[in-house]
Amino acid sequence: MLLSVQNLATYFFLNEGVLKAVDDVSFEIAENETVGLVGESGCGKTIVALSILDLIPRPGRIVQGSILLDGEEVLGASAKHIREIRGKGIGIVFQEPGAALNPVYTVGNQLCEVLRLHRGLSQREAEREAVRILAETGISEPERRSKAYPFELSGGMRQRAVIALAISAQPKLLIADEPTTALDVTVQAEILDLLRHLQEKYKMAILLITHDLGVVAEMARRVFVMYTGKIVEVARTEALFRLPKHPYTQGLLHAVLRPGAGRDEPLEGIPGAVPDFLNLPSGCTFHPRCPISDSSCIAEFPPLRHFSDDRGCACYKVPAD
Repeated sequence: MLLSVQNLATYFFLNEGVLKAVDDVSFEIAENETVGLVGESGCGKTIVALSILDLIPRPGRIVQGSILLDGEEVLGASAKHIREIRGKGIGIVFQEPGAALNPVYTVGNQLCEVLRLHRGLSQREAEREAVRILAETGISEPERRSKAYPFELSGGMRQRAVIALAISAQPKLLIADEPTTALDVTVQAEILDLLRHLQEKYKMAILLITHDLGVVAEMARRVFVMYTGKIVEVARTEALFRLPKHPYTQGLLHAVLRPGAGRDEPLEGIPGAVPDFLNLPSGCTFHPRCPISDSSCIAEFPPLRHFSDDRGCACYKVPAD
């Protein structure tokens, strides 16, 4: 197993109280596997990614858990070792490419810095390799673009440049956080094709973080569904779309526009809103929005029951297979 996350909890200690952004999350990713982590905005997906890379900003802190990369514990590693892991071990594509690139350095300079640090290349070697990687990620006129600043690139090119940075040290795992957000449909498809190509070439695993279920259906082998900082359903992608078990997952799928739906056919949205993390409901945090909840759902958050090796659900009302 390439990545094993066990009982991860990341809390933010605020004046108003303790915000449990990630609460007892466990999952695994095999080599070369693509896994989807899905849920509404604000459910804790990005905090999972930042926790894996030890990039939690203050006043946040990882309070428990284990993160093994190739069998080696990441949590508690030295600052030097963590810097080596960020790049060689794990690369990340942040969800806002404009913010991920330094605006005062050219794209080529930023790539060269990574290549010299993680791959030990000379400046001249790094410059040649930077141009090659930009070409590989589909950027036209890569030699000229390497001398460009981020603001001189289109949104799609900035995303490709961020992907180039993420894969430049040839990591074992790529975390792609909302890689197609704010891109038009054509560019989205190109970015997904690019990720598939790079995964095949570099034999990477991918943790795909998204709220777009269409992207998950196209890319992921398995899916983890998050709600209020917890994993509520685990399944192979085909099984999840064919027969979602958790009421929250069912609501997400019903809220997607279906092929062939009439123009006047309304979407079946999930009632209510994601609760305030500082004032979560008792028991199952989805019960105020759930169509099948009863008094048993209020006492305690249901454990994630595994029906098989790759199928699990955290719901008292869902029977075992």
